[in-house]
Amino acid sequence: MNFRKLMFLAFLVCLQTLSFAQSKNVQLPANWFNLDLVENGFFGISTEKAYRDLLKDRKPKQNVIVAVIDGGIDINHEDLKNVLWTNKKEIPGNGMDDDGNGYVDDVHGWNFIGSKKGNLQFDNLELVRLLRIYTPKYQSTTNLTPLDSAQKEEFRLYKKMVGDFGKKYEDASNTFSVLIAINKVLDSVSKINNIKVPTLADIDNYKADDETEEQVKNIIRKGSREDGSFEKFYNNIKEGYEQYDAMLKYNLNPKYDLRAELVGDDYSNSNQRNYGNSDVKGPDAMHGTHVSGIIGADRSNTLGVYGVANNVSIMAIRVVPTGDERDKDVANGIRYAVDNGAKVINMSFGKAYKWDKKVVDEAVKYAESKGVLMVHAAGNDNQNNDIEENYPNKYFDSPEAEAYKLAHKKPVKPDFTPPKPMQNGMGMRPTVGRSTIIKPLPLDSAKFSLPHASNWIEVGASAYKDDDNLKADFSNYGKYNVDVFAPGFLINSTVPNNKYQDLDGTSMASPVVAGLAALILSYYPDLKPNQVREIIMKSVSKVLHKVKYKNERDETVRVPFSEICVSGGIVNTYNALKLAETYK
Repeated sequence: MNFRKLMFLAFLVCLQTLSFAQSKNVQLPANWFNLDLVENGFFGISTEKAYRDLLKDRKPKQNVIVAVIDGGIDINHEDLKNVLWTNKKEIPGNGMDDDGNGYVDDVHGWNFIGSKKGNLQFDNLELVRLLRIYTPKYQSTTNLTPLDSAQKEEFRLYKKMVGDFGKKYEDASNTFSVLIAINKVLDSVSKINNIKVPTLADIDNYKADDETEEQVKNIIRKGSREDGSFEKFYNNIKEGYEQYDAMLKYNLNPKYDLRAELVGDDYSNSNQRNYGNSDVKGPDAMHGTHVSGIIGADRSNTLGVYGVANNVSIMAIRVVPTGDERDKDVANGIRYAVDNGAKVINMSFGKAYKWDKKVVDEAVKYAESKGVLMVHAAGNDNQNNDIEENYPNKYFDSPEAEAYKLAHKKPVKPDFTPPKPMQNGMGMRPTVGRSTIIKPLPLDSAKFSLPHASNWIEVGASAYKDDDNLKADFSNYGKYNVDVFAPGFLINSTVPNNKYQDLDGTSMASPVVAGLAALILSYYPDLKPNQVREIIMKSVSKVLHKVKYKNERDETVRVPFSEICVSGGIVNTYNALKLAETYK
């Protein structure tokens, strides 16, 4: 057996032995995130208890518009069509800007990543877009090249980006190679049995061609147990294949860029506002539709799921492609939401690099000045947001922030050495000697007092069981930068074409909090954004036991919940509404 095959088998065995912090082999109520820990045994946010005990004989005082800035929403979904925001000043389909706001036929919202030529579905990571700019300037630069202070800072960033890109590309290539192997077995079994989707019994009966396929069969069996069924595992593998295929073809491909062709804006003009089209669904509305259902799926019908809030209107704003969103589009999405009456904005997206943060900062300040609350997902890399960057965030690029940055420069990671290419795309990660290991700087909490928005809530994801695995294993965390946690594991909600599906992520936790904020505001309309934020944070269900997770040194640790978020708990609807009643 040659070395390449040994490496490939080792990688498969590694995947096979991975364990997850929360089991998916469990039957949860579809509405578990709205249930109560004491009454129902699931660490939900007590929404149903609040409706039953606090809101039963009360009527909301206002309908709250919640803007979902995302990748698109299926506005015809059976559980969403009656809770959509509608621009009553706009006449649908007449091709005219009836209300004079600069957006033609914006009946249910606006799409900032499209035009008359179509919609942008894929885009690069911000990392790749930045490398496209910096590589011609610095690819031949060495540490001995004379540079001024600004160039030195750019060169430092460039070296960090080269390392990050190399690691991301290697990881994506390795993972995609494994997904190809699994897909090959699944497709072979389907072809042999002349069926579209095989069963686990079909997999067991399949005679493997070699040791690699035998290992793949073991992975399929183990994955089916962990995901709760073979069907779920099969769908996850197919979706994973599509995601990593897109990552290599588009997200990490410096040669791919259809922005100018499909959007056609002047990308260099950060202040340009009027571009895009009215197709708020777009080519892939899975994520945004799921988020919308969590916030406000119709509670008055007998269909599907219950959203957290019962008197909301969902405004659809499309700015997120498959890839990283662009700062200009995010800023315009925020401004559109504010100008059209949104009181809460949900942002279930994020990235590791920034390009034009100033324009986003200005939009956040605009929302703050107009009394709009912003709810943002903390991210799914199990990273410490107190240490690692995650954009957008509540901190402004202010003079104070720039001064702090100059005084507290982060150490540069070692240059990435690409692995030697192999025919099957697999590679070994280069070893890092002791002399190249970078010791992290001690955490300085002073930076968390730098100028920032007061209308911002950062949300991590929790699981269903009240044990030491309560923190969802993928969720980012931060004692100073993640405000609260909310359910974000096996969340059942709306997906396109009148379907429902379980999804995981802080992308699911954020709309739980956005829905809660909207519910509070619908009964207490005079509350300011900072008050709603305060109420949500003060009323959490405190987690009094330790939780475990892997820290930035890849060590499994057990810590108090207050060490991974500001509030030290999981948001709770019942507690929040009771506390809101005391605010005058």
